[in-house]
Amino acid sequence: MVSKVELSELAINGGPKLRETPYPNRGLIGNEEKAAAVAMFDEAIATGNAFGYNGEAEEAYCREFAESLGGGFADAVNSGTNAVYVALRALNPEPFTEIVVSAVTDPGGMMPIPLLNCIPVVADAQPGRYNTGPEQVEAVLSPLTSAIVISHIGGEPADIEGIIELAKSRGIPVVEDCAQAHGASLNGRLVGTLGDISAFSTMFGKHHCTGGQGGVVFTRNEDLYWAARRASDRGKPFGLPAGSTNHIAALNLNLNDLSGAIGRVQLKKLARIVAQRRDIVDRLCEGFARLKSISVPPQVEGARHSYWFWRLQFEQDAVSCNKDLFLAAVATEASVPINASYRAAMPHLFDWFVNRRVFGTSQLPWSAPQYTGDADRQFPCPNAMAATEMQFNLHLSEAWGEREIADTVAAFEKVERAYAK
Repeated sequence: MVSKVELSELAINGGPKLRETPYPNRGLIGNEEKAAAVAMFDEAIATGNAFGYNGEAEEAYCREFAESLGGGFADAVNSGTNAVYVALRALNPEPFTEIVVSAVTDPGGMMPIPLLNCIPVVADAQPGRYNTGPEQVEAVLSPLTSAIVISHIGGEPADIEGIIELAKSRGIPVVEDCAQAHGASLNGRLVGTLGDISAFSTMFGKHHCTGGQGGVVFTRNEDLYWAARRASDRGKPFGLPAGSTNHIAALNLNLNDLSGAIGRVQLKKLARIVAQRRDIVDRLCEGFARLKSISVPPQVEGARHSYWFWRLQFEQDAVSCNKDLFLAAVATEASVPINASYRAAMPHLFDWFVNRRVFGTSQLPWSAPQYTGDADRQFPCPNAMAATEMQFNLHLSEAWGEREIADTVAAFEKVERAYAK
């Protein structure tokens, strides 16, 4: 029989910690990236020509990114947010139409919609998940729907196949937001390859990066690719007949060759990074199987997670404290990297959305007379609220070894024994 831990023995109450040393940093950037960057500087110094963008390094990165997804077309941009913006702009939605978007997403996954003078319509999550599903998307579709943006949150694939089947029956294009889901798949198909067009983030915290910030727009539709190129570079006439001038009004959202050089090295590490994260989770599951205080929520059938973070369920009935206290106690025992609530990834709850702070004080695009939908529509999203209330995120990394896995399990076990009913 496992002995009870006294509350006074918990580190949060002044007891000894299970682990004093911090968890290791990822070590994502190494000498290979440094060498690629130095080579770019050496060439610039030797030739007298500064490196720029749309050059050999960036174009090679785009080709190799597309190849990593099984072929297609990729356009590198300067952030994941702008990847969503460019993907939507390539679809060319009419102003004052509605674009469905997942309730749980980064603000950058939703903000591009009103910046295109379209109306964000928020689809609830599936019960017990962060990701939305076909039923939740269908519930908010209308004759005004011009596109659907689906996030694969934390590296966990949404039921994108079901959503695409629904969208095709209505003639609505689908954007996959894969900012957190590099390397994830559904029924053997990589996310980002199923929708009409997809957006990835390559900022420094993602599975692979192009430096501090970056993003990629991917599609297998060549027409959409050229539209994305025009949307990301001031409407330059990419893919249009010789003699064409700038085709649309657009911003300069390009990445650059230095970032492309870094990204090329990083792409070679991606499969290993994802495999290591999956292995760590498999081993954590062995230890967590002994716990009653947490459980592993089921994924969509056929999903293969890439674990940007790991979504876990807190089982309130097993312990005498609430989730926040329990997780704070775990984190204190061993500095376990935990986010107790992902409510901050529900952008429609925040000031900019509630008060429609997009274009001055106009409340556009909601206030436009051309918008014929319900400008006062509310999105309570009870499933997403419930999931973020009782679930939490464990931020593991590929740098974890035997000790980190063991210490994480031990921290949960110690706290559970202290608060067990």
